[in-house]
Amino acid sequence: MIDMPKQPTKPKMKKKPQPQTESWFKTNKWLMAALVLLCVVGIVLWANLFKPYPIDGKRQMLAIAPGDTYTRFIDRMEKDGKISLPIVLKIYQKFLIHDSLKAGVYEIRQGMSIRQVMVMLSNAENAQMNRILVIEGTTFKQLIENLKKDPLVTKTVVNLPYSEMLKALDIPYQHPEGLFEPNTYFFAKGETDKKILTDLYRYQMKTLNEEWQKRARDLPYKNKYEALIMASIIEKETSIDSELEQVSGVFVRRLRLGMRLQTDPTVIYGMGDRYQGKISREDLRTATAYNTYTMAGLPPTPIALPGKKAIAAAMHPDQSDNIYFVATGNGGHKFSANLQDHNQAVQQYLSVLRSKN
Repeated sequence: MIDMPKQPTKPKMKKKPQPQTESWFKTNKWLMAALVLLCVVGIVLWANLFKPYPIDGKRQMLAIAPGDTYTRFIDRMEKDGKISLPIVLKIYQKFLIHDSLKAGVYEIRQGMSIRQVMVMLSNAENAQMNRILVIEGTTFKQLIENLKKDPLVTKTVVNLPYSEMLKALDIPYQHPEGLFEPNTYFFAKGETDKKILTDLYRYQMKTLNEEWQKRARDLPYKNKYEALIMASIIEKETSIDSELEQVSGVFVRRLRLGMRLQTDPTVIYGMGDRYQGKISREDLRTATAYNTYTMAGLPPTPIALPGKKAIAAAMHPDQSDNIYFVATGNGGHKFSANLQDHNQAVQQYLSVLRSKN
Protein backbone atom coordinates (compact mmCIF):
# COMPACT_ATOMS: atom_id res chain seq x y z
CA MET A 1 0.00 0.00 0.00
CA ILE A 2 1.43 3.17 -1.08
CA ASP A 3 0.96 6.09 1.29
CA MET A 4 -0.36 9.16 -0.40
CA PRO A 5 1.27 12.33 0.62
CA LYS A 6 -0.99 14.46 2.86
CA GLN A 7 -2.17 17.71 1.53
CA PRO A 8 -0.78 20.50 3.54
CA THR A 9 -3.52 22.04 5.68
CA LYS A 10 -4.11 25.69 5.35
CA PRO A 11 -3.44 27.58 8.49
CA LYS A 12 -6.63 28.93 10.07
CA MET A 13 -7.08 32.63 9.67
CA LYS A 14 -7.39 34.40 12.95
CA LYS A 15 -10.21 36.94 13.25
CA LYS A 16 -9.00 40.44 13.21
CA PRO A 17 -9.57 41.79 16.68
CA GLN A 18 -12.13 44.63 16.82
CA PRO A 19 -11.01 47.84 18.34
CA GLN A 20 -11.75 47.79 22.04
CA THR A 21 -13.75 51.04 21.90
CA GLU A 22 -16.10 49.69 19.19
CA SER A 23 -16.76 46.58 21.22
CA TRP A 24 -17.49 48.64 24.33
CA PHE A 25 -20.03 50.80 22.49
CA LYS A 26 -21.88 47.74 21.16
CA THR A 27 -22.00 46.14 24.55
CA ASN A 28 -23.14 49.30 26.34
CA LYS A 29 -25.39 50.91 23.76
CA TRP A 30 -28.28 51.22 26.21
CA LEU A 31 -26.00 52.84 28.73
CA MET A 32 -24.89 55.31 26.09
CA ALA A 33 -28.50 56.10 25.17
CA ALA A 34 -29.22 56.72 28.83
CA LEU A 35 -26.20 59.03 29.11
CA VAL A 36 -27.30 61.01 26.06
CA LEU A 37 -30.83 61.28 27.45
CA LEU A 38 -29.44 62.37 30.80
CA CYS A 39 -27.38 65.06 29.08
CA VAL A 40 -30.46 66.30 27.20
CA VAL A 41 -32.52 66.34 30.40
CA GLY A 42 -29.70 68.18 32.16
CA ILE A 43 -29.55 70.82 29.46
CA VAL A 44 -33.34 71.28 29.54
CA LEU A 45 -33.37 71.51 33.33
CA TRP A 46 -30.54 74.01 33.36
CA ALA A 47 -32.19 76.13 30.69
CA ASN A 48 -35.48 76.24 32.60
CA LEU A 49 -34.74 75.66 36.27
CA PHE A 50 -31.15 76.28 37.21
CA LYS A 51 -30.12 79.18 35.03
CA PRO A 52 -30.10 82.59 36.76
CA TYR A 53 -33.40 84.46 36.88
CA PRO A 54 -32.76 87.48 34.64
CA ILE A 55 -32.97 90.81 36.45
CA ASP A 56 -31.82 94.36 35.88
CA GLY A 57 -29.06 95.18 38.32
CA LYS A 58 -28.05 93.38 41.48
CA ARG A 59 -31.51 93.36 43.05
CA GLN A 60 -35.06 93.53 41.79
CA MET A 61 -38.46 93.44 43.49
CA LEU A 62 -41.09 90.98 42.24
CA ALA A 63 -44.75 91.57 43.15
CA ILE A 64 -47.16 88.63 43.43
CA ALA A 65 -50.84 89.55 43.58
CA PRO A 66 -53.34 87.86 45.91
CA GLY A 67 -54.92 84.89 44.13
CA ASP A 68 -52.06 84.55 41.62
CA THR A 69 -50.99 80.99 40.76
CA TYR A 70 -47.79 79.22 39.76
CA THR A 71 -49.32 78.41 36.39
CA ARG A 72 -49.92 82.07 35.59
CA PHE A 73 -46.49 83.03 36.94
CA ILE A 74 -44.77 80.40 34.79
CA ASP A 75 -46.76 81.47 31.72
CA ARG A 76 -45.65 85.07 32.32
CA MET A 77 -42.02 83.95 32.46
CA GLU A 78 -42.43 82.21 29.12
CA LYS A 79 -44.09 85.29 27.61
CA ASP A 80 -41.22 87.47 28.89
CA GLY A 81 -38.66 85.10 27.36
CA LYS A 82 -37.20 83.95 30.69
CA ILE A 83 -37.88 80.25 29.96
CA SER A 84 -38.47 78.14 26.87
CA LEU A 85 -40.30 75.06 28.18
CA PRO A 86 -42.88 76.05 30.80
CA ILE A 87 -44.04 72.44 31.12
CA VAL A 88 -40.76 71.61 32.87
CA LEU A 89 -41.40 74.19 35.58
CA LYS A 90 -45.03 73.15 35.93
CA ILE A 91 -44.04 69.52 36.46
CA TYR A 92 -41.36 70.58 38.95
CA GLN A 93 -43.84 72.73 40.86
CA LYS A 94 -46.52 70.03 40.90
CA PHE A 95 -44.29 67.32 42.35
CA LEU A 96 -41.64 69.21 44.30
CA ILE A 97 -43.23 72.44 45.56
CA HIS A 98 -46.06 71.35 47.79
CA ASP A 99 -47.60 74.75 48.37
CA SER A 100 -49.31 77.62 46.55
CA LEU A 101 -47.91 80.93 45.36
CA LYS A 102 -48.00 83.48 48.19
CA ALA A 103 -48.87 87.13 47.63
CA GLY A 104 -46.29 89.74 48.52
CA VAL A 105 -43.29 91.63 47.22
CA TYR A 106 -40.10 89.57 47.02
CA GLU A 107 -36.49 90.61 46.54
CA ILE A 108 -34.67 88.71 43.79
CA ARG A 109 -30.88 88.91 44.04
CA GLN A 110 -28.50 88.61 41.12
CA GLY A 111 -27.48 84.98 40.55
CA MET A 112 -30.62 83.40 42.02
CA SER A 113 -31.83 80.54 39.84
CA ILE A 114 -35.36 80.29 38.50
CA ARG A 115 -35.87 77.26 40.75
CA GLN A 116 -34.77 79.26 43.82
CA VAL A 117 -37.19 82.05 42.93
CA MET A 118 -40.05 79.58 42.53
CA VAL A 119 -39.35 77.99 45.90
CA MET A 120 -39.03 81.41 47.55
CA LEU A 121 -42.48 82.43 46.31
CA SER A 122 -44.13 79.52 48.11
CA ASN A 123 -43.40 80.99 51.55
CA ALA A 124 -44.90 84.33 52.56
CA GLU A 125 -42.18 84.65 55.20
CA ASN A 126 -39.78 85.41 52.35
CA ALA A 127 -41.76 88.47 51.25
CA GLN A 128 -40.05 91.79 51.79
CA MET A 129 -43.22 93.83 51.29
CA ASN A 130 -46.91 93.08 51.22
CA ARG A 131 -49.03 94.03 48.20
CA ILE A 132 -52.49 95.32 49.16
CA LEU A 133 -54.93 95.50 46.26
CA VAL A 134 -58.14 97.49 46.74
CA ILE A 135 -60.42 97.38 43.67
CA GLU A 136 -62.73 100.22 42.67
CA GLY A 137 -66.35 99.42 43.47
CA THR A 138 -65.65 96.87 46.18
CA THR A 139 -67.10 97.53 49.61
CA PHE A 140 -65.50 98.38 52.93
CA LYS A 141 -66.68 94.99 54.20
CA GLN A 142 -64.69 93.27 51.45
CA LEU A 143 -61.61 95.37 52.25
CA ILE A 144 -61.80 94.37 55.93
CA GLU A 145 -62.28 90.69 55.10
CA ASN A 146 -59.21 90.76 52.84
CA LEU A 147 -57.12 92.38 55.59
CA LYS A 148 -58.33 89.78 58.08
CA LYS A 149 -57.22 86.94 55.78
CA ASP A 150 -53.85 88.50 54.91
CA PRO A 151 -51.14 86.70 56.94
CA LEU A 152 -48.71 89.60 56.40
CA VAL A 153 -50.97 92.16 58.11
CA THR A 154 -50.80 92.64 61.87
CA LYS A 155 -54.38 92.80 63.16
CA THR A 156 -55.16 95.56 65.65
CA VAL A 157 -58.50 97.11 64.58
CA VAL A 158 -60.16 94.96 61.88
CA ASN A 159 -62.02 92.84 64.41
CA LEU A 160 -63.58 95.84 66.15
CA PRO A 161 -67.17 97.00 65.52
CA TYR A 162 -67.21 99.70 62.86
CA SER A 163 -67.96 102.50 65.33
CA GLU A 164 -65.01 101.54 67.54
CA MET A 165 -62.79 101.02 64.50
CA LEU A 166 -63.50 104.53 63.18
CA LYS A 167 -62.77 105.96 66.61
CA ALA A 168 -59.48 104.07 66.81
CA LEU A 169 -58.56 105.37 63.35
CA ASP A 170 -59.52 108.94 64.38
CA ILE A 171 -61.97 109.20 61.45
CA PRO A 172 -64.77 111.75 62.04
CA TYR A 173 -67.52 109.87 60.19
CA GLN A 174 -70.29 107.57 61.43
CA HIS A 175 -69.97 105.01 58.62
CA PRO A 176 -66.75 103.70 56.96
CA GLU A 177 -68.10 103.01 53.47
CA GLY A 178 -66.44 104.96 50.67
CA LEU A 179 -63.77 106.57 52.86
CA PHE A 180 -60.78 104.49 51.68
CA GLU A 181 -59.10 104.90 48.31
CA PRO A 182 -58.95 101.94 45.92
CA ASN A 183 -55.48 101.40 44.52
CA THR A 184 -52.49 99.04 44.66
CA TYR A 185 -50.37 99.59 47.76
CA PHE A 186 -47.12 98.17 49.08
CA PHE A 187 -46.59 97.95 52.83
CA ALA A 188 -43.85 96.44 54.92
CA LYS A 189 -44.42 92.83 55.87
CA GLY A 190 -46.16 92.78 59.23
CA GLU A 191 -47.56 96.32 58.91
CA THR A 192 -50.60 96.97 61.10
CA ASP A 193 -54.11 97.18 59.73
CA LYS A 194 -54.41 100.54 61.50
CA LYS A 195 -51.54 102.04 59.49
CA ILE A 196 -52.91 100.59 56.23
CA LEU A 197 -56.44 101.89 56.80
CA THR A 198 -55.17 105.27 57.96
CA ASP A 199 -53.13 105.68 54.77
CA LEU A 200 -56.05 104.61 52.53
CA TYR A 201 -58.35 107.08 54.31
CA ARG A 202 -55.79 109.89 53.99
CA TYR A 203 -55.40 109.25 50.24
CA GLN A 204 -59.18 109.20 49.69
CA MET A 205 -59.69 112.45 51.58
CA LYS A 206 -56.87 114.09 49.61
CA THR A 207 -58.52 113.11 46.32
CA LEU A 208 -61.96 114.19 47.54
CA ASN A 209 -60.71 117.58 48.76
CA GLU A 210 -58.80 118.28 45.55
CA GLU A 211 -61.75 117.37 43.31
CA TRP A 212 -64.18 119.32 45.51
CA GLN A 213 -62.09 122.44 45.00
CA LYS A 214 -62.27 121.95 41.21
CA ARG A 215 -65.96 120.99 41.06
CA ALA A 216 -68.41 122.36 38.51
CA ARG A 217 -70.80 125.11 39.55
CA ASP A 218 -74.30 124.60 40.95
CA LEU A 219 -73.98 120.94 41.83
CA PRO A 220 -76.90 119.60 43.92
CA TYR A 221 -74.66 118.44 46.78
CA LYS A 222 -74.82 119.95 50.25
CA ASN A 223 -71.21 119.02 50.93
CA LYS A 224 -68.29 116.92 49.64
CA TYR A 225 -69.55 113.85 51.51
CA GLU A 226 -72.67 113.85 49.34
CA ALA A 227 -70.38 114.09 46.31
CA LEU A 228 -68.59 110.99 47.62
CA ILE A 229 -71.94 109.20 47.90
CA MET A 230 -72.69 110.09 44.28
CA ALA A 231 -69.23 108.91 43.20
CA SER A 232 -69.85 105.50 44.78
CA ILE A 233 -73.11 105.14 42.83
CA ILE A 234 -71.40 106.14 39.59
CA GLU A 235 -68.62 103.62 40.30
CA LYS A 236 -71.12 100.80 40.68
CA GLU A 237 -73.19 101.75 37.62
CA THR A 238 -70.45 101.59 34.99
CA SER A 239 -66.93 100.25 34.57
CA ILE A 240 -66.40 102.17 31.32
CA ASP A 241 -64.38 105.34 31.85
CA SER A 242 -66.00 107.16 28.93
CA GLU A 243 -69.44 106.71 30.56
CA LEU A 244 -68.59 108.03 34.02
CA GLU A 245 -69.50 111.67 33.35
CA GLN A 246 -72.63 110.62 31.41
CA VAL A 247 -73.89 108.53 34.34
CA SER A 248 -73.02 111.41 36.67
CA GLY A 249 -75.01 113.78 34.46
CA VAL A 250 -78.12 111.57 34.56
CA PHE A 251 -78.14 111.39 38.36
CA VAL A 252 -77.30 115.06 38.87
CA ARG A 253 -80.17 116.11 36.60
CA ARG A 254 -82.53 113.73 38.40
CA LEU A 255 -81.59 115.33 41.73
CA ARG A 256 -82.22 118.79 40.29
CA LEU A 257 -85.61 117.73 38.88
CA GLY A 258 -86.68 115.99 42.10
CA MET A 259 -86.76 112.59 40.37
CA ARG A 260 -85.82 109.45 42.25
CA LEU A 261 -82.42 108.04 41.30
CA GLN A 262 -83.84 104.50 40.88
CA THR A 263 -80.45 102.79 40.74
CA ASP A 264 -80.15 99.05 41.40
CA PRO A 265 -76.76 99.14 43.18
CA THR A 266 -78.28 101.14 46.05
CA VAL A 267 -81.04 98.54 46.42
CA ILE A 268 -78.45 95.74 46.50
CA TYR A 269 -76.43 97.55 49.15
CA GLY A 270 -79.51 98.03 51.29
CA MET A 271 -80.37 94.33 51.02
CA GLY A 272 -77.04 93.38 52.61
CA ASP A 273 -76.61 89.63 53.02
CA ARG A 274 -80.12 89.04 51.66
CA TYR A 275 -78.85 89.76 48.17
CA GLN A 276 -78.13 86.46 46.38
CA GLY A 277 -77.40 87.68 42.86
CA LYS A 278 -80.86 88.82 41.71
CA ILE A 279 -83.27 91.64 42.50
CA SER A 280 -86.99 90.95 42.47
CA ARG A 281 -89.83 93.44 42.00
CA GLU A 282 -90.58 92.94 45.67
CA ASP A 283 -87.02 94.05 46.49
CA LEU A 284 -87.54 97.23 44.46
CA ARG A 285 -90.73 97.97 46.41
CA THR A 286 -89.25 97.18 49.84
CA ALA A 287 -88.16 100.39 51.54
CA THR A 288 -84.69 100.54 53.06
CA ALA A 289 -82.42 103.46 53.87
CA TYR A 290 -80.69 102.79 50.53
CA ASN A 291 -83.58 101.95 48.20
CA THR A 292 -83.61 104.84 45.71
CA TYR A 293 -86.76 103.43 44.09
CA THR A 294 -88.77 104.22 47.23
CA MET A 295 -86.88 107.27 48.54
CA ALA A 296 -85.96 110.64 47.10
CA GLY A 297 -82.44 112.02 46.99
CA LEU A 298 -79.17 110.34 47.83
CA PRO A 299 -78.77 107.37 50.20
CA PRO A 300 -77.27 108.18 53.62
CA THR A 301 -73.76 106.89 52.90
CA PRO A 302 -71.64 105.72 49.97
CA ILE A 303 -72.38 102.20 48.75
CA ALA A 304 -68.84 101.24 47.72
CA LEU A 305 -65.26 102.48 47.53
CA PRO A 306 -65.12 104.89 44.57
CA GLY A 307 -61.90 105.49 42.69
CA LYS A 308 -60.38 108.80 41.58
CA LYS A 309 -62.13 108.81 38.19
CA ALA A 310 -65.57 108.28 39.69
CA ILE A 311 -64.99 111.06 42.22
CA ALA A 312 -63.89 113.40 39.43
CA ALA A 313 -66.99 112.45 37.41
CA ALA A 314 -69.28 113.23 40.36
CA MET A 315 -67.81 116.75 40.37
CA HIS A 316 -68.04 117.18 36.59
CA PRO A 317 -71.28 115.73 35.16
CA ASP A 318 -71.80 115.94 31.42
CA GLN A 319 -73.92 118.75 29.98
CA SER A 320 -76.44 116.71 27.97
CA ASP A 321 -80.20 116.45 28.59
CA ASN A 322 -80.17 112.71 29.35
CA ILE A 323 -82.11 111.55 32.40
CA TYR A 324 -82.33 107.81 31.58
CA PHE A 325 -79.92 105.03 30.74
CA VAL A 326 -80.11 101.28 30.33
CA ALA A 327 -77.60 98.56 29.49
CA THR A 328 -77.24 97.64 25.81
CA GLY A 329 -76.63 93.95 26.47
CA ASN A 330 -73.38 94.14 24.51
CA GLY A 331 -71.39 96.25 26.95
CA GLY A 332 -72.03 99.85 27.86
CA HIS A 333 -75.27 101.78 28.17
CA LYS A 334 -77.78 103.64 26.03
CA PHE A 335 -78.55 107.15 27.32
CA SER A 336 -81.86 108.91 26.61
CA ALA A 337 -83.37 112.34 27.23
CA ASN A 338 -87.02 111.25 27.24
CA LEU A 339 -89.11 108.29 28.36
CA GLN A 340 -90.13 107.26 24.84
CA ASP A 341 -86.53 106.84 23.70
CA HIS A 342 -85.68 105.12 26.98
CA ASN A 343 -88.51 102.59 26.60
CA GLN A 344 -87.29 101.83 23.09
CA ALA A 345 -83.77 101.30 24.43
CA VAL A 346 -85.17 98.95 27.09
CA GLN A 347 -86.92 96.87 24.41
CA GLN A 348 -83.71 96.69 22.39
CA TYR A 349 -81.88 95.51 25.50
CA LEU A 350 -84.49 92.80 26.17
CA SER A 351 -84.26 91.71 22.53
CA VAL A 352 -80.50 91.32 22.82
CA LEU A 353 -80.95 89.23 25.99
CA ARG A 354 -83.50 86.97 24.26
CA SER A 355 -81.17 86.44 21.31
CA LYS A 356 -78.45 85.22 23.65
CA ASN A 357 -80.64 82.60 25.36
